[in-house]
Amino acid sequence: MANENLPLSYKGHPLRRKDKFIYYGTMAEKYIIMLQIQSSKDVDGLSVADKVSVQLQLTDPDLKSRDRVVKKSEKDSLYAAMDVAAVWLDRALAGK
Repeated sequence: MANENLPLSYKGHPLRRKDKFIYYGTMAEKYIIMLQIQSSKDVDGLSVADKVSVQLQLTDPDLKSRDRVVKKSEKDSLYAAMDVAAVWLDRALAGK
């Protein structure tokens, strides 16, 4: 039986989804990734993201939302977006 208390995670960081936004990382750290699904297409009855915006953001609540963005990019699939997000987040948290 699976433990229902464990959150969904990818490469050691938690994932949270709210509508078309996916937050990767934790607010307790200095950085977090925000993925926004901008468009999707229907593939065999399933909705698949085909345009995803990726943003590396600071978690400082005192900054304006546009000042929090450190890096941003657009990808053609959720897989490619998550791949970039994992690298950006790991490097940012390591201080590189």
